[in-house]
Amino acid sequence: MKNEMQQLYETIVSRKSDAQEGSYTAYLFEKGNEKILKKVGEECTEVIIAAMKEDNKEEIVNEIGDLLYHLFVLMAEKGISLTDVEEELARRSKKTGNLKPERRKIEQY
Repeated sequence: MKNEMQQLYETIVSRKSDAQEGSYTAYLFEKGNEKILKKVGEECTEVIIAAMKEDNKEEIVNEIGDLLYHLFVLMAEKGISLTDVEEELARRSKKTGNLKPERRKIEQY
C-alpha cells in the first residue's frame, strides 16, 4: 500500500495532466510558477510563526502539512519526483564530517 505522501504526490501530478473543475491544485497549475512559489513562501512563513508559539503542536503540524502540499505542487510543476528527493536525501545521509569550518567550535588552547 502506498504511503500518504506518495498518494498525495500522485494526486497532485494527476491534477496537472487532468485538471478537474474546482480543484485548488489545478488552479495553482493554471496560475503557474509564480503563484506556486508565492504559496510555498507563504506556507513556510506560517510554519515559522506557528513554531515560534509555545505549546502549539497541532497548529505546527497543520502548517507543515500545508507546506508539504505546496512543495509537492512545486515539485510536480518542475518535474521532480519523490524518488528524486529520496535519492538526494540518501546521498546526503552518507556524508559525515561536513560541518562548515566556520561553524565548528574552535578549541581553546
